[in-house]
Amino acid sequence: MNLNKVMLIGRLTRDPEMRYTPSGSPVTSFSLATNRYGQTTDGEKKEYTDYHNVVVWNIGKRNLAEIAGQYLHKGSLVYVEGRLQTRSWEGQDGQKRKTTEVNATEIQFLEPRSQSQPQKGAADQTPCPHRPISGTASHTRRFATSVWRRSISSTTRRSRAFAASSVSEARSYPVA
Repeated sequence: MNLNKVMLIGRLTRDPEMRYTPSGSPVTSFSLATNRYGQTTDGEKKEYTDYHNVVVWNIGKRNLAEIAGQYLHKGSLVYVEGRLQTRSWEGQDGQKRKTTEVNATEIQFLEPRSQSQPQKGAADQTPCPHRPISGTASHTRRFATSVWRRSISSTTRRSRAFAASSVSEARSYPVA
């Protein structure tokens, strides 16, 4: 059994870039900052920031790439769910390059529109990409907890179903 699932809550570090493939399919990419906390060797608490490259495609009739490109902006707080994907290519200089990115299948905006809309001339007021806006931290925590519980329970159900099928298969073969 394999699992490739990524769930992130963070802030965009730059405005999303929307472009089109030669076949006309829209694709949007952006960078997401997330925080984690750890301790130094001295036992001092320290905050670390990780940056994730996210790619969003339209999925069926869901226009995720277009919605992300239209409504997200630098500083937006979002939930992204998807899978990790590594791709490689040859650069213009002939060097082989490789990158790992999150291929998003779900995006949820975690702020009211009034807080997430950038105001004209308010470039200096854009919230820091990895700091929560006051009033949204508890909502984000509750949302993350509910997503985690749903994910764990569905993974547990799949594991139990797999274990049960393995046991029934083992019973169906004669023992020598």
